[in-house]
Amino acid sequence: MTVDATITKDNWPALAKDVERLVSTIEATALPANIWALVNQAVSANSTKLMWTFFEEAEDQTATYADVKARIKRTAAALYAAGVRQGTHVAVMLPNIPQFPATWLAIARLGAVMVPVNINYTGRELHYVLTDSESTFLVIDAECLPAYAALGDEAPLGPDHLLVVGDAETGRSLWELQASAPDLPAGLPEPAIDDLVNIQYTSGTTGFPKGCMLTHRYWLTLSLVAEMRGGQDEQATNILAAQPYFYMDPQWLTLMAMRAGGQIFVARRASSSRFMDWVRDYDIHYCLFPEIVYQLPESERDGQNSLKRISIFGFDKERHADLERRYNTVARESFGMTEVGSALFLPREATHMVGSGSCGRPSPFREAKIVDAEGNEVAVGEVGELCLRGPGIMLGYYRKPEANASSYFGDWFRTGDLFWKDAQGFHYIVGRLKDMIRRSGENIAAREVEAVLRELPGVLEAAAVGVKDASRGEEVKAYLVLQPGTTPQDVPPEAIFEHCKTRLAAFKIPRFLEYRDSLPKTPSEKIAKQKLVAEKPDLRVGSFDRVAGAWL
Repeated sequence: MTVDATITKDNWPALAKDVERLVSTIEATALPANIWALVNQAVSANSTKLMWTFFEEAEDQTATYADVKARIKRTAAALYAAGVRQGTHVAVMLPNIPQFPATWLAIARLGAVMVPVNINYTGRELHYVLTDSESTFLVIDAECLPAYAALGDEAPLGPDHLLVVGDAETGRSLWELQASAPDLPAGLPEPAIDDLVNIQYTSGTTGFPKGCMLTHRYWLTLSLVAEMRGGQDEQATNILAAQPYFYMDPQWLTLMAMRAGGQIFVARRASSSRFMDWVRDYDIHYCLFPEIVYQLPESERDGQNSLKRISIFGFDKERHADLERRYNTVARESFGMTEVGSALFLPREATHMVGSGSCGRPSPFREAKIVDAEGNEVAVGEVGELCLRGPGIMLGYYRKPEANASSYFGDWFRTGDLFWKDAQGFHYIVGRLKDMIRRSGENIAAREVEAVLRELPGVLEAAAVGVKDASRGEEVKAYLVLQPGTTPQDVPPEAIFEHCKTRLAAFKIPRFLEYRDSLPKTPSEKIAKQKLVAEKPDLRVGSFDRVAGAWL
């Protein structure tokens, strides 16, 4: 760790000027003409260096920059031979295998549009994404074909538009197309930087997912900011991606690695128990750090790693300093969304903010303001909705005019998240605008209740939701997942409520409590509360009622 731990609120303003200079440098950096131009630049500078390693395949699949470019070109030729042209919408339903980024970058090369699809989707969900996005091709892993087969006569694509990775009796083999397709014709039109390249569906925490229209500029901006915001001291070249490629993180992490002339190491699927082994085995410098890894028992090997910085999101502020101590690295909060990319970041130099819970200041290329319900900016210290604007945010939600109309104040995107800002310009999230529980006229941020519950030893995960109540409007219900080896007898309801009494106002203390083995998750590994509340008509059933002192 090279940051100065003696920085305080008093001497921060002088150092803040250095951060402003860094931001100005990032904003002054010229962007390539499109994603394919970035690939060409990276390959030209790093032809023989290793670009990626997919380390959980049957045999580790490693490729140099030159190998990666050749694979992208072969995939682009195959897609073109199948009929993909500039502007064509191509759904991609692949696990974390090299063919996913190769397909995405090939689509970008052609000026087409990728629609990532969750490999865990059922036929119903797949049908929705294919039809809502108006996809005319589907690149699909053979293991995902049962979901498509389940559509039967409602399948929206013919066999010639089904491009299969692996052995299958239906569709067309992508491998065979790659082997037989002629090279791309000369003079194909180059996509412009503001052309659409992804329709990236949100996790869908409320209702059906919406497709965010993301441009080449979006990804080039996000990867530039991610690669440069660590400053000259960081030089993070070994990057870990342990999230699914159909979610946005591995996509920008791939471009980040290319910009750095580094290598991305990709896990087949997430694993909290193996995460730190991956970090050590591959000398990882930068990663998105899941809080669940910290929840595991401490090991003397935790600090034995090459990490230079980790990104955390919504981490318990009381344990932030201990996280840095335990893993011997710089951990910084930030805030981003599929719709806007990077929005806020806490500079690595801001050591005085460790444990503050702040998400930081506006990222390069972003302006931020906090507003009331009418869109008027609120005073410092007041809570309101965070709004953002700047080049490279999404073009809007695909074919969702009503959502687009309600998601902006002029050219300011409404995040739907409640924030406040301090006098130093640092921002703090309070919770989702719609993730509020209203009890007897009082607003309760589910995020606050969940943070308190996670402080309790033995608790691994927590989710708070509102339960309808005739007299109070809503009551708070908490779902808890306990640490491995911990039972409800070890953490009984009485201990949980007593813990909450010391940290929450009386009206915020959960009335209902339910233990779970696991919680449903979105593709981005957020807790899918809509699935929790849809499980049964009466959420009180199966809960411990604090008022009655009994299980219902």
